[in-house]
Amino acid sequence: MPIGSISIEMSLTDLEQSQKGSNPKEVVICISPAFGKEMKKTIIKEEHAKVLREIISGIEESGGTPRVIRSYHTADLAFMGHQAAKQSGSGIGVGLQSRGTTVIHQRDLDPLSNLELFPQSPLITLETYRAIGRNAAFYALGESVDPVPVVNDQMARPRYQAIAAILYLKEAQYVVKNKKSVDVEYKFAMKEEG
Repeated sequence: MPIGSISIEMSLTDLEQSQKGSNPKEVVICISPAFGKEMKKTIIKEEHAKVLREIISGIEESGGTPRVIRSYHTADLAFMGHQAAKQSGSGIGVGLQSRGTTVIHQRDLDPLSNLELFPQSPLITLETYRAIGRNAAFYALGESVDPVPVVNDQMARPRYQAIAAILYLKEAQYVVKNKKSVDVEYKFAMKEEG
């Protein structure tokens, strides 16, 4: 069941430089430089803790093994997703920006190609993030995959375009051009609200 009235505390600890995995069930999630640190909520104020937990839960419940890495040299979604896929033992990765934009990528695709793209972050729900995790695991396991249904709102872009640009510029301040990606240890503590 997706998380609704539960508060989640998240701890993200940067570890050593990430290496290519060998587990064929592994799905790597590459988070952007400020994700869960300097920035803690998506463009629609969804907590990063809930978003990441849903993607991880989707991967786990579908038989995949999640691993989280943090990109420092770029905050560009396509390149983060491609980097995740190249680091993943299965060749499947998920890119996740602080504002909530997400992609499922595959190692042997060009960086600007992908398996599934979720560009309208204001329309992505927690249920969708969980489905993204499930699909990423299905791709990793070689299963037949139906794309995650996405909502399309023609007015979302003009309504959120300025906010998205500001959030990206804020995120880009934390890019360190020559710093390699690192593995990230994640911990969640759930508390009931109210």
